[in-house]
Amino acid sequence: MGKRLTQIATRTGDDGTTGLGDNTRVPKDHLRVRAMGDVDELNSHIGVLLCEELPGDARELLVEIQHQLFNLGGELSIPGFELLKAEAVLALDEALAHHNATLPKLEEFILPAGNRAAAQAHVCRTVARRAERAVVALGAQDTVREAPRHYLNRLSDLMFVLARVFNRMNGGDDVYWKSEKMKRK
Repeated sequence: MGKRLTQIATRTGDDGTTGLGDNTRVPKDHLRVRAMGDVDELNSHIGVLLCEELPGDARELLVEIQHQLFNLGGELSIPGFELLKAEAVLALDEALAHHNATLPKLEEFILPAGNRAAAQAHVCRTVARRAERAVVALGAQDTVREAPRHYLNRLSDLMFVLARVFNRMNGGDDVYWKSEKMKRK
């Protein structure tokens, strides 16, 4: 893994490049850097979500996800390196099954709204999808293992489910889309 920074303002990026974990330098708009940035932004949004009142099991899950996203970002920063393990994807699958089992069947589209925790979970969902697209774009030009793509795909699904769980805290519910087509039925 790359060096730990003891000095933050290194000025080495003033020329528009940044260093990867393998000590190569690439332009700051390189697909790899974009993917790393989207994963970092997702992790930051989960940090904001953790400022909300959440059920204990969801809080523990989100903290673990933050650690796994750091692994994913580290893996992206070192081409050919593996940090994110397949077990991390399986853990998301298990969390999805557990939390989805507590929810009523979804028969209508819902809006990314509700209480603050649910709304922030929806922000995390959309940023996870953007990060996934960035990893897919990177994979079209460079070798990227499947685990990062799978992890982000599952995480987006999980954030949707958690938004629904959070909306039900204290007796709330999802905010349903008022479709013109559905009104006519």
